[in-house]
Amino acid sequence: MEKPAITLENVKKVIGGKTIIHGLTFGIYPGEVFGFLGPNGAGKTTTIRMIVGLMSMTEGNIYIQGHSIKKDFKKAIKNIGAIVENPEMYKFLTGYQNLLHYSRMAGGVSRERISEVIELVGLKDRIHEKVKTYSLGMRQRLGLAQALLHSPSVLILDEPTNGLDPAGIREIRHYIRRLAEKESLAIIVSSHLLSEMELMCDRIGIIQKGQLIDVQTVNDFVQDEKQMSVAFTVDDIDKAVRVAAEQCHFKIVKTKSDGIELQLEKEQIPIVAETLMKNKIKLYGIESTAKTLEDKFLEITGGKEIV
Repeated sequence: MEKPAITLENVKKVIGGKTIIHGLTFGIYPGEVFGFLGPNGAGKTTTIRMIVGLMSMTEGNIYIQGHSIKKDFKKAIKNIGAIVENPEMYKFLTGYQNLLHYSRMAGGVSRERISEVIELVGLKDRIHEKVKTYSLGMRQRLGLAQALLHSPSVLILDEPTNGLDPAGIREIRHYIRRLAEKESLAIIVSSHLLSEMELMCDRIGIIQKGQLIDVQTVNDFVQDEKQMSVAFTVDDIDKAVRVAAEQCHFKIVKTKSDGIELQLEKEQIPIVAETLMKNKIKLYGIESTAKTLEDKFLEITGGKEIV
């Protein structure tokens, strides 16, 4: 089986006698986009800081391509690229000059590699223009190029779509997915845009009060329950409420302006439809609504807002 590009083993952080992070254990694989979610103060940023070596661990260890952050920091950190919010650039230099400058700092980056990452993030046509002429989305792509110069195997993106318009968000999402596939990168993304995370990520990890509540694929996360919400559009709402409760013994989730919504298993939908029609209730439509990642997140975390 493929080895994880990054592994957290029982990572714990205690600050001033208070446990902030309670023994996190999980791995992220090459080619995978992993969404890291949590309400304010859940410990997400603390975990990211420990991964990139900005904060020490109290217990446990983090391995990047098999190298321990504790014992072999230089080798481990060489495998990481990161962008935190809006990447800072020299605006009066061109995109290419910025990358050239960063490549000298990173060391061992060839001109071929610079050209490769420019192609990868789609900046080939504008790379010799000054950064001050770039849109925010283009600056984010230049930031991605910068983080990729030294060929990392793990990419950490904190709020990569912050401040972007819908077209820019979609663009960055496209490049993140492309990077995971083309470069076989393990990508960790933290964002408050849950609808974007749902489209972008392969797996989601939810952290609350310093504990990892769950790690699942996005599909499993939003479809892990047998029951679904099903809306029945009817002509007589009061009668439909009565029939559903008395004859079908189903609890009404809510009444709508044009019908009722029930919590059902798939097999129960035709039973309810048949019972409503037998009671001379006109049925105009049936629609099931799957839970979104946002619904699931708010349900798990008790409605706490996300960073």
